[in-house]
Amino acid sequence: MNIPIKWAYLAVFVGVCGHASSEFFARLTGVAGPEVSVWRYLIGAAGLLVWSLMRSDTRDLVTPLKEDWRILIPLSLVGVSLAYLLFHWSLDFASVIQVATLVTTIPIFVGLINLAVNRTPISTVKIVTGVLAVAGVAALLTDGYLDVLTADGNSLWGVLMAVFCAALVAGYSVIAKPLMVRHGSMRITTLAITIGAIGLWVGVGAFWGVWVNPLSLGEKPTVAIWSLIVLGFWNTTVTQLLWLGGLAAANDMTRASYLFFLKPVIAAGLAIVFLGDSPTWLQLAAIAVVSGSVFVEVFWPQRQPVLKPK
Repeated sequence: MNIPIKWAYLAVFVGVCGHASSEFFARLTGVAGPEVSVWRYLIGAAGLLVWSLMRSDTRDLVTPLKEDWRILIPLSLVGVSLAYLLFHWSLDFASVIQVATLVTTIPIFVGLINLAVNRTPISTVKIVTGVLAVAGVAALLTDGYLDVLTADGNSLWGVLMAVFCAALVAGYSVIAKPLMVRHGSMRITTLAITIGAIGLWVGVGAFWGVWVNPLSLGEKPTVAIWSLIVLGFWNTTVTQLLWLGGLAAANDMTRASYLFFLKPVIAAGLAIVFLGDSPTWLQLAAIAVVSGSVFVEVFWPQRQPVLKPK
């Protein structure tokens, strides 16, 4: 199953809405660090597997794995397992607003990696909006940055993990596109998330000594249970399928990825209303600069070819 080109941008936008609430539900789970990544992707992978197996056109998950396992397995372990391990772990060090804003650098990395891998040129508008986004991120980092360095530096580690996560997710999105075109976005997303979930489960168990038992979900507090379920099914099963599938379907992947710049506005709103985070004026300005660039890029009219008179 592939998302039609005409619905690509809408799919990406809905996917961004799902991404925007992931930090919020991750905090509500009450589960810290790498463990929440395992829960999220085990539940999300289960949802994708059931969804794929229910459809006749996506039921065959063996063929893509048999034909492209050399690319798919390492791509999933790096672009899913490692990327989202860093994402959730960063929330233990940096604030929700910091992580949400830094992860929005994904479109910048998409453009750069797309240029390096596929030789897709970056337009002047993309360069300008990318510079604006980087400026916004820089403003965010300078907010209390010196205080962090003179203290314990924990926030700095969270910042670095969030940026590295953005680069890995962007790389996965670009490299996985040919696989999605060939085998369908739903099958590749299902396999990637499933392989990534297994990688997370083994990695967190081996290096942190936390072996997540999915059967213990019912033993958690009520808020943690429904937060993990939402984080798994909505923020992973549905969101990842629409986000990755929409990017693969879009003619201009970099342009479509700029919708991701809307993420911090929604995430910051959730953090302020429900988590009690208090953004500074500099953080709000950074969010405005970073998020505003999406409107310039997405709504900037593309240049039409000039017809020469005969």
